[in-house]
Amino acid sequence: MISDKLSIKPGDTFALERTFTEQDVNTFTEISGDRGEHHVQRDAKGRLMLQGLLTATLATQFGGSIDYLATEMTFRFHRPTFAGDTIRCDGVCETARDEPGRRWYTFRFTMKNQLGKEVLSGTVNGMVLT
Repeated sequence: MISDKLSIKPGDTFALERTFTEQDVNTFTEISGDRGEHHVQRDAKGRLMLQGLLTATLATQFGGSIDYLATEMTFRFHRPTFAGDTIRCDGVCETARDEPGRRWYTFRFTMKNQLGKEVLSGTVNGMVLT
């Protein structure tokens, strides 16, 4: 796991895992205003679907842990996630370069549910201030 934000190099990895709850969906609904029917009404199996950006918060959680300032985020949503799902985010540093006062990074990540099915993937570009 990456610990020092200024010593990260290409190939370094990180992993995070979280089980999302119905309260998470409800709170994110209020914060984001995303009240799509599929987020406020249960499906035929009795589940609430997470907002895609709620699932993506695993990647932003990592960024917050290293004081990362994202400048570009690209997400691909492969399949829905639901309250009660445990999502694992595995990421890798692809590039690192220095400029005066900042270090630029590109991270690529994939997220899978508890069944091992890919639910989200993406890339994040940004920097940490030095």
